[in-house]
Amino acid sequence: MIARLNVGGPARHVVWLTRSLVPPEFESTLIAGTVPEGEEDMSYFADENGVRPIFIKELSRELSPKDALCVLKLFREFRSLRPDIIHTHTAKAGAVGRTAAFLYKYLTPGTLVGRPRRVRRVHTFHGHVFHSYYGRAKTRLFILIERLLAHATDRIVVISEQQLEEIAGKFRIGRREQFAVIPLGIEPIEHGGKRSELREEFHIPAGRLLAGFVGRLTEIKNLDLLLDAAAICRKENAPVHFLIVGDGHLRESLERRAAELNLTNLTFTGNHKEIAPILAELDIFVLTSKNEGTPLSMIEAMAAGVPVVSTAVGGVVDLAGEVTESREGFDVASRAILIRSNDPADLKKGLLYLVKSEKVRETLSLNALHHVDEKYSVARLVKDIVQLYNDIG
Repeated sequence: MIARLNVGGPARHVVWLTRSLVPPEFESTLIAGTVPEGEEDMSYFADENGVRPIFIKELSRELSPKDALCVLKLFREFRSLRPDIIHTHTAKAGAVGRTAAFLYKYLTPGTLVGRPRRVRRVHTFHGHVFHSYYGRAKTRLFILIERLLAHATDRIVVISEQQLEEIAGKFRIGRREQFAVIPLGIEPIEHGGKRSELREEFHIPAGRLLAGFVGRLTEIKNLDLLLDAAAICRKENAPVHFLIVGDGHLRESLERRAAELNLTNLTFTGNHKEIAPILAELDIFVLTSKNEGTPLSMIEAMAAGVPVVSTAVGGVVDLAGEVTESREGFDVASRAILIRSNDPADLKKGLLYLVKSEKVRETLSLNALHHVDEKYSVARLVKDIVQLYNDIG
């Protein structure tokens, strides 16, 4: 179960799992909310993979008192499907899904309390909303809710060691023995495949490296930081052109600000269904998030052999590897450049360090490519999930 199949890694994650967990060992059903206006729908990805979700409209909203209806609808679906395992993904689906799963486990129609059903409840944190999303009061409420829900969860899955330390350690959600670390998986990306021809389409000057962000244009991605760094690069006439690939409710305001900053060195491309040709065009992948679980977009960039510069948040730190050298404003890790602050000057320094050194770009690319090939296949993801289900069955 997932809140909605919008653009992003979690949607692909649950589709890959549903596609792969099939008879004779499993029968899988995907339940999802509808994608609200202003966000791009990735239901086509489910269709392409032969997955036919059950859509529940109320799943797509933030938590509200009206979620009682959503819980009721899920309870009815569970009674119909009779699942042995209910596995929720993302915060909203995790809240209403585990509440409905609790009712399904303990309530029998016609009685207040019945003999508990044998059903296991699993929740995956792809990211979390425990900082940088909401104000202090709302954040505390969400932490309290997750602490309560942990009591109604048999196993909690996180996608990186860094995320485990944050959720179980810093925010004290659940017990350590409840947790399993299962990294994301991706399908192979063809190296040196077809390019997107973005340079020609957007008349990007020759002789400039392309540094691009790929993802949803939302507050947590902190794209103002990228705009400010691009402004510094323009003033210094740095040989780099920036791309923002994707869409979202902030696009109009970001484009307005880019125009105010006279960012002739930055282009908004909109959404592109095929990511591999975009990555084949990029020289540097840029991520400026305030908070991340383990960003699938970064894993895909690494799998495509694109060197990464990113803010040092969440699972990004695990992906980047061991820090081998510290410089003013950024760290050089074995597989990526990590920016230590939200200062655009520091981001500019990390970017230009890559721009000026082809050797560093090649080294990071090769290290990252080897790491992803070894650790982040869909086959490995499915194997880990199957093991988890068998362990709790």
